[in-house]
Amino acid sequence: MEAEPPLYPMAGAAGPQGDEDRLGVPDGPEAPLDELVGAYPNYNEEEEERRYYRRKRLGVLKNVLAASAGGMLTYGVYLGLLQMQLILHYDETYREVKYGNMGLPDIDSKMLMGINVTPIAALLYTPVLIRFFGTKWMMFLAVGIYALFVSTNYWERYYTLVPSAVALGMAIVPLWASMGNYITRMAQKYHEYSHYKEQDGQGLKQRPPRGSHAPYLLVFQAIFYSFFHLSFACAQLPMIYFLNHYLYDLNHTLYNVQSCGTNSHGILNGFNKTVLRMLPRSGNLIVVESVLMAVAFLAMLLVLGLCGAAYRPTEEIDLRSVGWGNIFQLPFKHVRDYRLRHLVPFFIYSGFEVLFACTGIALGYGVCSVGLERLAYLLVAYSLGASAASLLGLLGLWLPRPVPLVAGAGVHLLLTFVLFFWAPVPRVLQHSWILYVAAALWGVGSALNKTGLSTLLGILYEDKERQDFIFTIYHWWQAVAIFTVYLGSSLPMKAKLAVLLVTLVAAAVSYLRMEQKLRRGVAPRQPRIPRPQHKVRGYRYLEEDNSDESDAEGEHGDGAEEEAPPAGPRPGPEPAGLGRRPCPYEQAQGGDGPEEQ
Repeated sequence: MEAEPPLYPMAGAAGPQGDEDRLGVPDGPEAPLDELVGAYPNYNEEEEERRYYRRKRLGVLKNVLAASAGGMLTYGVYLGLLQMQLILHYDETYREVKYGNMGLPDIDSKMLMGINVTPIAALLYTPVLIRFFGTKWMMFLAVGIYALFVSTNYWERYYTLVPSAVALGMAIVPLWASMGNYITRMAQKYHEYSHYKEQDGQGLKQRPPRGSHAPYLLVFQAIFYSFFHLSFACAQLPMIYFLNHYLYDLNHTLYNVQSCGTNSHGILNGFNKTVLRMLPRSGNLIVVESVLMAVAFLAMLLVLGLCGAAYRPTEEIDLRSVGWGNIFQLPFKHVRDYRLRHLVPFFIYSGFEVLFACTGIALGYGVCSVGLERLAYLLVAYSLGASAASLLGLLGLWLPRPVPLVAGAGVHLLLTFVLFFWAPVPRVLQHSWILYVAAALWGVGSALNKTGLSTLLGILYEDKERQDFIFTIYHWWQAVAIFTVYLGSSLPMKAKLAVLLVTLVAAAVSYLRMEQKLRRGVAPRQPRIPRPQHKVRGYRYLEEDNSDESDAEGEHGDGAEEEAPPAGPRPGPEPAGLGRRPCPYEQAQGGDGPEEQ
């Protein structure tokens, strides 16, 4: 029985043509080493490179979708739980039967104070936390704090709710700053992986022209905010499927309400103190809170498992090595930049308008006239309008840059004028369709505002050393605006609309003024980012060229040449040989190794 021939020829064995192959090279034990251990003969380097970068691009898309879904689930759980908690605690019967004289209204007021006041100090610690933990791990930590806030509602006491609310307030600005930084970095990575073949004359990779990542950034921001605005709809699921079954109708809750809309004062003046016709069972509440806790835990897993790093490890080292004192100071130094100063009114308005959607339109116009049982559907209309309009930001691929942002401001300006003269009648449902249209249109303006601002910041500040500072400043001003709304919640509706109108006009004029300066070529004054100062030179600094040098280093060069080492014997062990660089142990001992020949 003859032996079957091997499927693949064995290395070192004679081929079918004898001891030489078709090219005349020996194929036996005398074959050259390169022929035995060289590359696979059918290996196509260009095809493998194309597949590699395609996998990289798919990884970036996975990161964007995971971060967007994680943010949507986190805020959906947070807003849904907070809304349900405040409605239950508002009812007098629920408070007396469930908690007696524990003082739930006082606990709720301190909890809201912790959520709204604590972010005022975020400018002092947010850049330090992002540089210390890294962008991805800061996102994970902040989402974990949101999950902690959800878990404290299993045992509602002062010492559980208030500390968790303070921790949540501390995490708001770091979460949003790291999210904005993360999406911008993903757009830059996607551009890098899509244009990997662009090289200069020496075969080296070219630095991409400024603004070349803008189309990808616009698409990624549209995806992110399309997901995020769905969180307002997700937050209404506990209301629709659970709490609405326990609520009184509008004839009971609005019995003493006399004025709504532009004629109202404060929040729901005259609203009935009892809104629950029967109390929910404790077991049912635990089931709802357990579902919310599971969703919050799922958001943590999405960020942890599916979101990749925003920077390479060596880039993270460089970002930290500029000095913690400089990291602390740089957000304040960026105030020199006229672009940021011109955008501050838009940052403030961005905080005003999202709170007005939730308290002004939803409560002052909606609940005040059509009842608490329709609150969820009003916010769903706002959410769906904002989510769909986030994709309208893609029009920025073909339209001039100011168009989406100014269009969103125009929609809000028109709606604000209409709301200024409209006072819906309480307990009348004939005008309810107007409320849903107004909520959806306000969502359209909100989406264009949020998408346009985040995209604009990512285009104006594309240096990786500045992005976390810029997004920290943006969301800190948003937090200041939200705190101002919290302080002025008892003002008349006309005063709120007037402040909103003045801020919107000032923001639009200031933004157009900034664009005019940019067209004239006025150079912004940006603070210098210090060069990384590494205390111990590790393995990654032994090479001649630093492949991870920052953009600022690449532009300005290395500065002065290094000082030549002094002649004579050096302390430490003798180097093992000539023509090599010292190992880290020799550097730690003080020796610089032999000079290269």
